[in-house]
Amino acid sequence: MQQTEYQSSLGQCLDKAIIFGLLFLMVFSTLVFGTVEPWSIGIFSLIIVLLLFIWAIKAFSERRFELILPSSAFPLMLILLYGAFQTVSVMDEKGRRWSISMDPEATRLTLEVMAVLLVGLMLISGSLMSRDRLKLFANFLIFWGLAQSIFGMIQYFTWNGKYYWIFDPSVTPSSPFGSFVNHNHFAGYIEMIVPIPVALIITSAIRGELAMIYGFTAAIMGIATIVSLSRGGMLSLLAGLMFVIILGLRPAVMRREPSDMLRFPLFLSRVGASLVIIFTIGVGVLWVGGDAVINRVEKTALPGEERTVSPGQVRRESFFQARGWIWRDTGEIIKNNWGLGVGLGAFQTAYSIYSKHDGSLVVGQSHNDYLQILADCGIIGGIAVLLFIFLLFRDILKAIKHRDPFLSGLALGCGGGAFAMLVHSLFDFNLQLPSNALLFLSLSAAIYLVRRSAEEGSIRDAFFERGSKFTRVAPEMEVWS
Repeated sequence: MQQTEYQSSLGQCLDKAIIFGLLFLMVFSTLVFGTVEPWSIGIFSLIIVLLLFIWAIKAFSERRFELILPSSAFPLMLILLYGAFQTVSVMDEKGRRWSISMDPEATRLTLEVMAVLLVGLMLISGSLMSRDRLKLFANFLIFWGLAQSIFGMIQYFTWNGKYYWIFDPSVTPSSPFGSFVNHNHFAGYIEMIVPIPVALIITSAIRGELAMIYGFTAAIMGIATIVSLSRGGMLSLLAGLMFVIILGLRPAVMRREPSDMLRFPLFLSRVGASLVIIFTIGVGVLWVGGDAVINRVEKTALPGEERTVSPGQVRRESFFQARGWIWRDTGEIIKNNWGLGVGLGAFQTAYSIYSKHDGSLVVGQSHNDYLQILADCGIIGGIAVLLFIFLLFRDILKAIKHRDPFLSGLALGCGGGAFAMLVHSLFDFNLQLPSNALLFLSLSAAIYLVRRSAEEGSIRDAFFERGSKFTRVAPEMEVWS
């Protein structure tokens, strides 16, 4: 009996170590500029390996192994396996090595990062299997996003050319904001979080003073996203909010309660809450930097448009100069390698071959994740992306029908954040940053867990400490395996 209690206590401690380690990893990955430097990627990977080791100890101590992966993870595994196949080399009759990947070493490095992220997704999925854990996850994201947004706006107005006002950049940043080297990546991170508090408010999952606090955090994050002057971020933020508002105002569809459709005052209160948040964002933007935002939006498609070089500075360039020429050359790569691709992570090497420039210009990303996966992995990559989007939206539409208002609202908010990122991926490469990819995968994990709960009727509750013992709440609930 004592041994059983000891095992339960040890398992609970290790379980807490994993969840708080994952939350720390989210903080760390953003503070180190989105985890883009080799040293930060190394530490990021090391932390996940350490958490995996703790998970293995926990599983061994409890004599139970639970491997939880969202259904949307399987297309990612397909890309991982195909990337490994691309690195296989063969020797021809002249003694030359040939492989599908034009840069096998770059492909291997990309595979390592993807593998680490998939392990992180597995750990997150297993750690959020209770309502309380999902609530902790939501609150953490909301207030971490608020902290990031406040820091970003403070830096915007006090930029002295150094990160955190202390560290000199090794390369002059094109458009820093917050702890990110590029304002588009800051906007991409925050736009995934903003829909969560908005969804919880308009689905009435939270009310009263807490709803006011969540509305304030959503407004601040929305203001910071727009003040970052990322056009893709502005458009994606709007897309995420519209996703939440449209689905959030259909309670009968979500919760299968036809009587809710007759609650017209409730409907009006949700519309009013949405309008108040949007109005607050608009007023805040005009107050802190309306002219820059208006100029940024008005001149989107005209030659001589403006974009930030660093906070408070701008430079002029047309849309073709910003993105179009890269997309044109990426089209050439896809046209010539549509079947097998040039190799996962080998875009930079391939671009120098197919670019219409002289090859001296280094371009590492296509600034469109859909085009880049087609260039990297060909038709296999395209199929995997379509399958991922299908599975993700299937999970969202099922999860938002959950009878628990909080879980339904959380699934809707995470779905809005994921949708915002899918839109932003049309214009940038946020998902190639480990920090942003980890957050995106975390949202997909939360959506999947709520969907499973909606279908099976319960989520496995975590252990709760009561005196010196740990007891399982609602022991009749089935353990997922």
